[in-house]
Amino acid sequence: MNKQSNNSIKMKRNTCISLFLFFLFPLAAQESKYVFVSDIPYYAENIRQSDDYIRKRCVLDIYYPEGKKDFATVVWFHGGGLTGGQKEIPEALKNKGLCIVGVNYRLNPAVKEPAYIEDAAAAVAWVFNNIGKYGGARSEIFVSGHSAGGYLTCMVGLDKKWLAKYRIDADSIAGLIPLSAQTITHFNIRKERGIKDTQPVVDEYAPLYHVRATAAPLLLITGDREREMLGRYEENAYLARMMKLAGHQQTRLLELQGYGHNMTYPAFPLLIDEINRILSGK
Repeated sequence: MNKQSNNSIKMKRNTCISLFLFFLFPLAAQESKYVFVSDIPYYAENIRQSDDYIRKRCVLDIYYPEGKKDFATVVWFHGGGLTGGQKEIPEALKNKGLCIVGVNYRLNPAVKEPAYIEDAAAAVAWVFNNIGKYGGARSEIFVSGHSAGGYLTCMVGLDKKWLAKYRIDADSIAGLIPLSAQTITHFNIRKERGIKDTQPVVDEYAPLYHVRATAAPLLLITGDREREMLGRYEENAYLARMMKLAGHQQTRLLELQGYGHNMTYPAFPLLIDEINRILSGK
């Protein structure tokens, strides 16, 4: 049996174990009560008043443990190809002792790049500036999302200029955990420029363009390379390789064998595991 087969079997076994423990033995923190607040604007009042679409679309929901202090927070960006989707608090992340922030952002065709990334950065900045009011720890803010949401996770975490606008260092993010992210220039941004989705492009709107040694811990999770979208696993594998070559010491890549692009079900327990690993300092 070759090394790749051994790794695939190990990944399947570890995923099954994580799923078993995730659902059979939930965290003790589940006994907490949780508060849900919806449609909180994350742009300043003057910006909202000058743009009706921002006022309607650029809002977030927050779900947090009541009466707790210094809890960790996951900022969650939905998928949808930058053309669709709605903010959500994933069921699999509820009742785990975490605060979850589900974010809406503007969509194509109403806007074009870089509006999506600007919104993602504004939402993350809002969390940094406001999570303490709810009891959360500013030093324990994680960013995650699926597909387009994973792309936004990478862009906000790797290209420091987006959060620098709010005087926030992207390296202060506790961890980046994108699920099935596009790491070359997003296919919808290429489409905006008249480039077909099978033509790879790596420019300033590609996470790969911004590899660097000092970024937050990065866990890349994809579906099976034979079932994923348009080389999505290979994109992530290349980002992982280049991050390591750039000197980043905390990049990992997980491939979920047997799952396609819709791989959030087995990925959520791994997301929780990664948060716990980072918080425990392992």
